[in-house]
Amino acid sequence: MTRTLQETAGSVAPTEQVERNPRAGLVYGLSAYTIWGFIPLYFRALAAVPPLIILCHRILWSALFMALVVTARGEWKSIWPALQGRRSVLLLLSGSVLIALNWLIFIYSVATHQLLQASLGYFINPLLSIALGMVFLKERLRGWQWLAVGVAVAAVLNLALRGTGFPWIAVSLAGSFGFYGLVRKSVDINSLHGLTIESAFLLPVSLVALELLPAATETSVGTWGLLSLSGVITAVPLLFFGAALRRLQLSTMGFLQYVGPTLQFTVATVLFHEPLDHPKLISFVLCWIAIGLYVMDTLLSRQPQTIADEPE
Repeated sequence: MTRTLQETAGSVAPTEQVERNPRAGLVYGLSAYTIWGFIPLYFRALAAVPPLIILCHRILWSALFMALVVTARGEWKSIWPALQGRRSVLLLLSGSVLIALNWLIFIYSVATHQLLQASLGYFINPLLSIALGMVFLKERLRGWQWLAVGVAVAAVLNLALRGTGFPWIAVSLAGSFGFYGLVRKSVDINSLHGLTIESAFLLPVSLVALELLPAATETSVGTWGLLSLSGVITAVPLLFFGAALRRLQLSTMGFLQYVGPTLQFTVATVLFHEPLDHPKLISFVLCWIAIGLYVMDTLLSRQPQTIADEPE
């Protein structure tokens, strides 16, 4: 889910050359991250539905909608090469499990009024990604990056030691997101195509679950209609995201990625009225300091930030 900006941009549309248009790119980018920032409102509207049922519907309708998008764009030929190698299939299968886990935890965080933790997890995610790159890809961290990662760890430890318990939602979201990006970094496929394949992998399990789980058959017609929108809500910001990558400078996309968790933080505190107690506030302040250090390192070194390939 997270990779360097050059790698992500290079895999968005290998055969498509789009003239860079910063104004249009900014609109696409802000639209994508704004939708991801306010997506908790959609899941809150489905509060009466168990998170696992919502996840199964999201997989079902995402698979159908993205198949329609790929068909309309005539891009099936670009997808088949990724399915011809055993290694890439196993990686995409692993990615499908990670993204399903990430989606389920995020939906659960909204349902249980813990969106602040989810927001913290997505703030931490870019910092965790560079740490994972160091561990698994033998990448070397610069001094400011080390400090940023250390401050982010302090934010988690503060919430674990001074809060109501270990912030497993934040850590799980950042971890599943980070490892998903690590897997995706090893497959030459863009966000839309990758998520189409991953949804197809998950579809049979989702259909079986919807057939067997009692709550799935008790859903009202109105709720079914709302659940069917999950495919659109998943795919549309992803398309905006890809369009922004092709039109904006890479550094701009690196900064835009913080719009989503910032809006989630605002939704949690202003609209959902989740309590922002002292330990949580200190952890967020530490996290924002870490992001500031990370951004400063980016500006000083003129190296691109890692970004979320397909958030939430």
